[in-house]
Amino acid sequence: AISLFSGCGGSDLGLERAGIAVIRAIEKNRSACDFYEHLLKSNVIEQADIQSVDVFGKADILVGCYPCQGYSQGGKRKSSESINYLYREFDRALRQVKPVAFIVENVDGMRFSQNNHLLQNQLCRFRSAGYRVSWRILDAKDFGVAQSRKRLFIVGIRSSEGKRFEFPNPTHGPMGTKPYRTQRNAIWRFRESTENEFNDEPFHWYYLSRNRRKDWDEPSATVVARDRHVGLHPDSPRLIRLSTDEWIFSETENTGRRLSYLECAALQGFPAPKKFKSQSLALRYRAIGNAVPPPLFEAVCNSLKDQLRKRNRSF
Repeated sequence: AISLFSGCGGSDLGLERAGIAVIRAIEKNRSACDFYEHLLKSNVIEQADIQSVDVFGKADILVGCYPCQGYSQGGKRKSSESINYLYREFDRALRQVKPVAFIVENVDGMRFSQNNHLLQNQLCRFRSAGYRVSWRILDAKDFGVAQSRKRLFIVGIRSSEGKRFEFPNPTHGPMGTKPYRTQRNAIWRFRESTENEFNDEPFHWYYLSRNRRKDWDEPSATVVARDRHVGLHPDSPRLIRLSTDEWIFSETENTGRRLSYLECAALQGFPAPKKFKSQSLALRYRAIGNAVPPPLFEAVCNSLKDQLRKRNRSF
Protein backbone atom coordinates (compact mmCIF):
# COMPACT_ATOMS: atom_id res chain seq x y z
CA ALA A 1 0.00 0.00 0.00
CA ILE A 2 0.87 3.67 -0.43
CA SER A 3 -0.50 5.91 2.33
CA LEU A 4 -1.27 9.62 1.88
CA PHE A 5 -2.10 12.12 4.63
CA SER A 6 -0.77 9.42 6.98
CA GLY A 7 -0.80 11.38 10.25
CA CYS A 8 0.80 9.53 13.14
CA GLY A 9 0.03 6.17 11.53
CA GLY A 10 -3.38 4.98 12.73
CA SER A 11 -4.43 3.91 9.24
CA ASP A 12 -1.07 2.31 8.53
CA LEU A 13 -1.11 0.31 11.76
CA GLY A 14 -4.47 -1.01 10.58
CA LEU A 15 -2.97 -1.91 7.21
CA GLU A 16 -0.02 -3.72 8.77
CA ARG A 17 -2.23 -5.62 11.21
CA ALA A 18 -4.25 -6.78 8.20
CA GLY A 19 -1.06 -8.10 6.60
CA ILE A 20 -0.68 -5.29 4.05
CA ALA A 21 2.81 -3.79 3.74
CA VAL A 22 3.10 0.00 3.61
CA ILE A 23 5.85 0.84 1.13
CA ARG A 24 5.45 4.63 1.16
CA ALA A 25 3.74 7.13 3.45
CA ILE A 26 3.45 10.89 3.00
CA GLU A 27 2.52 13.38 5.73
CA LYS A 28 2.97 17.16 5.83
CA ASN A 29 3.20 17.64 9.61
CA ARG A 30 6.66 17.09 11.10
CA SER A 31 5.52 16.05 14.56
CA ALA A 32 3.08 13.52 13.09
CA CYS A 33 5.96 12.01 11.08
CA ASP A 34 8.02 11.66 14.27
CA PHE A 35 5.15 9.88 16.02
CA TYR A 36 4.73 7.63 12.97
CA GLU A 37 8.36 6.50 13.16
CA HIS A 38 8.03 5.70 16.88
CA LEU A 39 4.72 3.86 16.55
CA LEU A 40 5.43 1.79 13.45
CA LYS A 41 9.22 1.50 13.80
CA SER A 42 9.36 2.31 10.11
CA ASN A 43 11.29 4.73 7.93
CA VAL A 44 8.82 4.77 5.03
CA ILE A 45 7.23 8.04 6.21
CA GLU A 46 8.33 11.21 4.43
CA GLN A 47 7.45 14.76 5.35
CA ALA A 48 6.08 16.51 2.29
CA ASP A 49 3.20 18.64 1.08
CA ILE A 50 1.32 16.32 -1.26
CA GLN A 51 0.88 19.16 -3.73
CA SER A 52 4.65 19.12 -4.24
CA VAL A 53 4.83 15.37 -4.94
CA ASP A 54 5.03 14.61 -8.66
CA VAL A 55 5.63 10.84 -8.65
CA PHE A 56 3.85 8.51 -6.23
CA GLY A 57 4.96 5.08 -7.43
CA LYS A 58 2.93 1.89 -7.75
CA ALA A 59 1.03 -0.21 -5.20
CA ASP A 60 -1.93 -2.58 -4.93
CA ILE A 61 -3.81 -0.29 -2.53
CA LEU A 62 -3.88 3.48 -2.06
CA VAL A 63 -5.19 4.93 1.19
CA GLY A 64 -5.78 8.51 2.26
CA CYS A 65 -7.22 10.35 5.25
CA TYR A 66 -7.14 13.91 4.03
CA PRO A 67 -7.71 16.73 6.58
CA CYS A 68 -11.30 17.30 7.59
CA GLN A 69 -11.62 20.59 9.50
CA GLY A 70 -14.25 22.00 7.16
CA TYR A 71 -16.36 18.85 7.34
CA SER A 72 -16.14 18.38 11.10
CA GLN A 73 -19.17 19.03 13.28
CA GLY A 74 -16.73 20.51 15.81
CA GLY A 75 -14.75 22.50 13.28
CA LYS A 76 -15.27 25.69 11.31
CA ARG A 77 -17.85 24.05 9.05
CA LYS A 78 -16.92 26.16 6.00
CA SER A 79 -17.16 24.02 2.91
CA SER A 80 -15.48 26.73 0.82
CA GLU A 81 -12.08 26.41 2.54
CA SER A 82 -9.21 25.15 0.39
CA ILE A 83 -8.41 22.36 2.87
CA ASN A 84 -11.70 20.73 1.89
CA TYR A 85 -10.42 20.19 -1.65
CA LEU A 86 -7.38 18.06 -0.88
CA TYR A 87 -9.37 15.11 -2.24
CA ARG A 88 -8.33 16.45 -5.65
CA GLU A 89 -4.73 15.60 -4.73
CA PHE A 90 -5.81 12.11 -3.73
CA ASP A 91 -7.62 11.80 -7.06
CA ARG A 92 -4.43 12.88 -8.86
CA ALA A 93 -2.45 10.19 -7.02
CA LEU A 94 -5.17 7.60 -7.68
CA ARG A 95 -4.98 8.15 -11.45
CA GLN A 96 -1.20 7.85 -11.38
CA VAL A 97 -0.83 4.88 -9.02
CA LYS A 98 -3.76 2.97 -10.55
CA PRO A 99 -4.08 0.57 -7.60
CA VAL A 100 -6.37 -2.43 -7.51
CA ALA A 101 -8.33 -0.64 -4.76
CA PHE A 102 -8.34 2.45 -2.55
CA ILE A 103 -9.63 3.41 0.89
CA VAL A 104 -10.52 6.93 2.03
CA GLU A 105 -11.50 7.88 5.60
CA ASN A 106 -12.98 11.15 6.80
CA VAL A 107 -15.40 12.60 9.35
CA ASP A 108 -19.08 11.79 8.99
CA GLY A 109 -19.91 15.50 8.68
CA MET A 110 -19.02 15.20 5.01
CA ARG A 111 -22.41 13.62 4.31
CA PHE A 112 -24.50 16.49 5.71
CA SER A 113 -26.35 18.87 3.43
CA GLN A 114 -23.84 21.73 3.50
CA ASN A 115 -21.00 19.37 2.52
CA ASN A 116 -22.84 16.77 0.44
CA HIS A 117 -21.83 18.40 -2.84
CA LEU A 118 -18.19 17.81 -1.89
CA LEU A 119 -18.89 14.15 -1.13
CA GLN A 120 -20.70 13.72 -4.43
CA ASN A 121 -17.83 15.40 -6.26
CA GLN A 122 -15.37 12.90 -4.76
CA LEU A 123 -17.54 9.94 -5.68
CA CYS A 124 -17.86 11.24 -9.24
CA ARG A 125 -14.09 11.77 -9.57
CA PHE A 126 -13.21 8.34 -8.23
CA ARG A 127 -15.75 6.64 -10.49
CA SER A 128 -14.47 8.50 -13.53
CA ALA A 129 -10.96 7.30 -12.60
CA GLY A 130 -12.18 3.75 -13.26
CA TYR A 131 -13.44 2.45 -9.89
CA ARG A 132 -16.63 0.99 -8.52
CA VAL A 133 -17.13 3.05 -5.41
CA SER A 134 -19.01 2.38 -2.15
CA TRP A 135 -19.31 4.55 0.94
CA ARG A 136 -20.68 4.11 4.44
CA ILE A 137 -20.59 5.61 7.93
CA LEU A 138 -18.89 3.23 10.38
CA ASP A 139 -18.77 3.62 14.16
CA ALA A 140 -15.51 2.53 15.78
CA LYS A 141 -17.30 1.04 18.78
CA ASP A 142 -18.93 -1.52 16.45
CA PHE A 143 -15.48 -2.88 15.61
CA GLY A 144 -13.86 -3.32 19.01
CA VAL A 145 -12.79 0.24 19.80
CA ALA A 146 -13.80 1.50 23.26
CA GLN A 147 -15.05 4.77 21.80
CA SER A 148 -18.08 6.14 19.96
CA ARG A 149 -16.52 7.56 16.80
CA LYS A 150 -18.44 7.77 13.53
CA ARG A 151 -16.37 8.08 10.38
CA LEU A 152 -17.13 8.04 6.68
CA PHE A 153 -15.30 5.51 4.53
CA ILE A 154 -15.09 5.51 0.75
CA VAL A 155 -13.74 2.31 -0.81
CA GLY A 156 -13.21 1.72 -4.51
CA ILE A 157 -12.24 -1.40 -6.45
CA ARG A 158 -10.96 -1.12 -10.01
CA SER A 159 -13.85 -1.69 -12.38
CA SER A 160 -11.94 -4.39 -14.25
CA GLU A 161 -12.13 -6.58 -11.13
CA GLY A 162 -15.89 -6.81 -11.61
CA LYS A 163 -16.69 -6.35 -7.93
CA ARG A 164 -18.11 -3.67 -5.66
CA PHE A 165 -16.80 -3.47 -2.10
CA GLU A 166 -19.09 -4.72 0.65
CA PHE A 167 -18.48 -3.17 4.05
CA PRO A 168 -17.80 -5.47 7.02
CA ASN A 169 -20.57 -6.22 9.48
CA PRO A 170 -20.17 -5.00 13.09
CA THR A 171 -18.30 -7.37 15.37
CA HIS A 172 -19.37 -5.71 18.64
CA GLY A 173 -22.60 -4.42 20.13
CA PRO A 174 -26.19 -5.51 19.33
CA MET A 175 -25.33 -6.14 15.66
CA GLY A 176 -22.21 -8.16 16.45
CA THR A 177 -21.25 -11.22 18.46
CA LYS A 178 -19.29 -9.48 21.21
CA PRO A 179 -20.22 -6.77 23.75
CA TYR A 180 -18.95 -3.24 23.24
CA ARG A 181 -15.51 -2.59 24.65
CA THR A 182 -15.76 -0.06 27.46
CA GLN A 183 -13.51 2.45 29.13
CA ARG A 184 -12.99 -0.12 31.87
CA ASN A 185 -11.65 -2.56 29.28
CA ALA A 186 -9.37 0.00 27.66
CA ILE A 187 -8.02 2.33 30.34
CA TRP A 188 -8.50 0.79 33.80
CA ARG A 189 -4.80 -0.17 33.74
CA PHE A 190 -3.87 3.52 33.70
CA ARG A 191 -6.08 4.45 36.66
CA GLU A 192 -3.23 4.64 39.19
CA SER A 193 -0.44 5.37 36.70
CA THR A 194 2.06 8.05 37.66
CA GLU A 195 2.62 8.67 33.94
CA ASN A 196 -0.90 9.98 33.37
CA GLU A 197 -0.24 13.41 31.93
CA PHE A 198 -3.30 15.51 31.14
CA ASN A 199 -4.40 19.07 30.46
CA ASP A 200 -5.16 20.63 33.84
CA GLU A 201 -6.52 24.00 32.66
CA PRO A 202 -9.74 25.18 34.35
CA PHE A 203 -12.99 23.99 32.79
CA HIS A 204 -14.32 27.01 30.90
CA TRP A 205 -17.91 27.65 29.78
CA TYR A 206 -17.45 26.01 26.40
CA TYR A 207 -16.17 22.82 27.98
CA LEU A 208 -19.23 22.77 30.25
CA SER A 209 -21.63 23.41 27.37
CA ARG A 210 -22.09 19.64 26.97
CA ASN A 211 -21.79 16.43 28.93
CA ARG A 212 -18.20 15.28 28.44
CA ARG A 213 -18.26 12.37 30.87
CA LYS A 214 -18.98 8.69 30.20
CA ASP A 215 -19.14 5.91 32.82
CA TRP A 216 -16.56 3.16 33.19
CA ASP A 217 -18.87 0.59 31.61
CA GLU A 218 -19.57 2.66 28.49
CA PRO A 219 -17.44 3.40 25.44
CA SER A 220 -15.93 6.87 25.65
CA ALA A 221 -17.18 9.84 23.69
CA THR A 222 -15.22 10.77 20.56
CA VAL A 223 -11.57 11.50 21.36
CA VAL A 224 -10.76 14.98 20.05
CA ALA A 225 -7.48 16.56 18.99
CA ARG A 226 -7.66 19.69 21.16
CA ASP A 227 -6.28 18.87 24.61
CA ARG A 228 -8.47 21.48 26.25
CA HIS A 229 -11.66 19.79 25.00
CA VAL A 230 -10.79 16.16 25.77
CA GLY A 231 -13.46 14.25 27.72
CA LEU A 232 -13.59 13.69 31.47
CA HIS A 233 -12.06 10.69 33.16
CA PRO A 234 -14.76 8.23 34.39
CA ASP A 235 -13.72 8.84 38.04
CA SER A 236 -14.77 12.48 37.66
CA PRO A 237 -18.08 13.58 39.21
CA ARG A 238 -21.17 13.37 37.06
CA LEU A 239 -22.33 16.46 35.22
CA ILE A 240 -25.80 17.90 35.79
CA ARG A 241 -27.65 19.71 33.02
CA LEU A 242 -28.95 23.12 34.08
CA SER A 243 -30.21 24.31 30.70
CA THR A 244 -29.38 24.17 27.02
CA ASP A 245 -25.58 24.10 26.65
CA GLU A 246 -25.02 24.52 30.40
CA TRP A 247 -23.75 21.77 32.71
CA ILE A 248 -22.20 21.79 36.17
CA PHE A 249 -20.35 19.23 38.27
CA SER A 250 -22.44 17.33 40.81
CA GLU A 251 -19.69 17.86 43.40
CA THR A 252 -18.41 21.35 44.04
CA GLU A 253 -15.23 20.26 45.82
CA ASN A 254 -14.16 17.76 43.17
CA THR A 255 -14.17 18.51 39.47
CA GLY A 256 -12.12 15.49 38.43
CA ARG A 257 -9.83 15.68 35.43
CA ARG A 258 -9.62 15.27 31.70
CA LEU A 259 -8.52 11.99 30.13
CA SER A 260 -4.75 11.69 29.85
CA TYR A 261 -2.96 11.29 26.55
CA LEU A 262 -2.25 7.64 27.48
CA GLU A 263 -5.94 7.02 28.01
CA CYS A 264 -6.90 8.77 24.77
CA ALA A 265 -4.41 6.66 22.83
CA ALA A 266 -5.75 3.46 24.40
CA LEU A 267 -9.34 4.52 23.65
CA GLN A 268 -8.31 5.03 20.01
CA GLY A 269 -7.02 1.47 19.91
CA PHE A 270 -3.28 2.19 19.76
CA PRO A 271 -1.42 -0.84 21.15
CA ALA A 272 1.45 1.12 22.75
CA PRO A 273 0.19 4.47 24.12
CA LYS A 274 3.48 5.29 25.86
CA LYS A 275 5.18 5.65 22.47
CA PHE A 276 3.46 9.04 22.16
CA LYS A 277 5.68 10.45 24.92
CA SER A 278 8.31 11.77 22.51
CA GLN A 279 6.83 15.27 22.13
CA SER A 280 4.87 17.97 23.95
CA LEU A 281 1.57 17.14 25.62
CA ALA A 282 -0.47 19.28 23.22
CA LEU A 283 1.13 17.58 20.19
CA ARG A 284 0.44 14.13 21.67
CA TYR A 285 -3.25 14.93 22.07
CA ARG A 286 -3.38 16.44 18.59
CA ALA A 287 -1.83 13.43 16.87
CA ILE A 288 -3.97 10.94 18.80
CA GLY A 289 -7.23 12.82 18.29
CA ASN A 290 -6.65 13.28 14.55
CA ALA A 291 -5.80 9.62 13.99
CA VAL A 292 -7.87 6.80 12.55
CA PRO A 293 -8.52 4.08 15.18
CA PRO A 294 -6.25 1.23 13.99
CA PRO A 295 -8.78 -1.56 14.74
CA LEU A 296 -11.45 0.18 12.67
CA PHE A 297 -9.14 0.62 9.69
CA GLU A 298 -7.93 -2.94 10.12
CA ALA A 299 -11.51 -4.24 9.86
CA VAL A 300 -12.02 -2.43 6.54
CA CYS A 301 -8.63 -3.62 5.24
CA ASN A 302 -9.32 -7.25 6.17
CA SER A 303 -12.66 -7.14 4.41
CA LEU A 304 -11.15 -5.57 1.29
CA LYS A 305 -8.31 -8.10 1.19
CA ASP A 306 -10.68 -11.04 1.55
CA GLN A 307 -12.95 -9.77 -1.22
CA LEU A 308 -10.04 -9.15 -3.59
CA ARG A 309 -8.64 -12.61 -2.94
CA LYS A 310 -11.92 -14.16 -4.05
CA ARG A 311 -11.37 -12.56 -7.45
CA ASN A 312 -7.60 -12.88 -7.67
CA ARG A 313 -5.86 -15.64 -5.73
CA SER A 314 -2.45 -14.06 -6.30
CA PHE A 315 -3.41 -10.90 -4.39
